Amino acid sequence: MPTLKEDQLITAAAESDPDALSLTRDQMSTMVPIRVPRGRPKLASKKKLVSIRYSPEVINYFRAFGAGCQARMDAVLKQYVEVCTSDTKGT
Repeated sequence: MPTLKEDQLITAAAESDPDALSLTRDQMSTMVPIRVPRGRPKLASKKKLVSIRYSPEVINYFRAFGAGCQARMDAVLKQYVEVCTSDTKGT
């Protein structure tokens, strides 16, 4: 946010600009404050927080690929669920 002095300088520069048009009362009455989103964008399907234990081999395998190991684990489990679901629908 600009300081009071900076705000006054910005306002003076805008008022001295011959190409800058002042807003009309109608335009001012239709203006609404901008809402600044905070944090991550909302997901269409929210994930659930759970506590789960994996064997060290599983953890080491996924961590070996670097950051994002939990997202990769989630992707693998989703794929497994899709395969299992499609197998049961086909029978």
